[in-house]
Amino acid sequence: MAEQSGARHRLRYDVNLSMLFTELPLLRRPEAARKAGFDAIEFWWPFQQAVPDDADVDAFVSAVSDAGVRLVGLNFFAGDMPSGDRGLVSWVGRETEFRDSVDVAIGIARRLDCRTFNALYGNRIDGVEPARQDELALSTLDYLAGVVEPVGGQVVLEPLSAAPKYPLRTAAEAVAVLDKLGRANVTLLADLYHLAVNGDDLGGVIDEYAGRVGHVQVADAPGRGEPGSGELDIDGCLAALESAGYAGYVGLEYKPTSDSQSSLHWLPRERRAL
Repeated sequence: MAEQSGARHRLRYDVNLSMLFTELPLLRRPEAARKAGFDAIEFWWPFQQAVPDDADVDAFVSAVSDAGVRLVGLNFFAGDMPSGDRGLVSWVGRETEFRDSVDVAIGIARRLDCRTFNALYGNRIDGVEPARQDELALSTLDYLAGVVEPVGGQVVLEPLSAAPKYPLRTAAEAVAVLDKLGRANVTLLADLYHLAVNGDDLGGVIDEYAGRVGHVQVADAPGRGEPGSGELDIDGCLAALESAGYAGYVGLEYKPTSDSQSSLHWLPRERRAL
């Protein structure tokens, strides 16, 4: 747990409130993050449906702003995640629903100054040719790149683990999509946990793709717990990313092995906000 004995990097942390502080109702989590010492947070899509009621959006925006934390990352609507959905970017037949949801996300971004948006690619769909899904994905990502540009935003594309029908598992597979797309503000989300458990060599990924990384998330492996609960050299990887030029946030997206507050023991309070 290198952070306790002096970190090898000075990257900023944010806390993912769809994974941590889930002991609390969603609207109370931003305040809990602030009390824990953080000034930056991220969320998966914080609503049950693609297009929530205006009152629900207002309540979410107020919870974040009243807590005095900054929303630095937001997932676009990704379907029914508990049931196994992993995004709508390539989901043929749900294009209108997704774009309506994107409008909501951009409205939130304008109110909270959020500039990083995670667009989960989507699972393969039975009965639909993968090539057709990939064609839709490129069209959707191109659309998203244009939509977030006026707010100074970037879209990040994430390889995932534990999702058998999700086609992007390695950094190389995600970067191949980025290369086909050719939009500078669509970048790689390097979740060190997902990459590691999918077999990517993290040092090799950093050496080859650090310049393509738009956001970083961490959890330890095995187990997806807090740093220090597994075997990954997370601090070393973050130091290498910083040395390679990465200067963005590091999202704490792990499953606490105890309660959320206690699981932060590895990170000194003075390192939770910079």
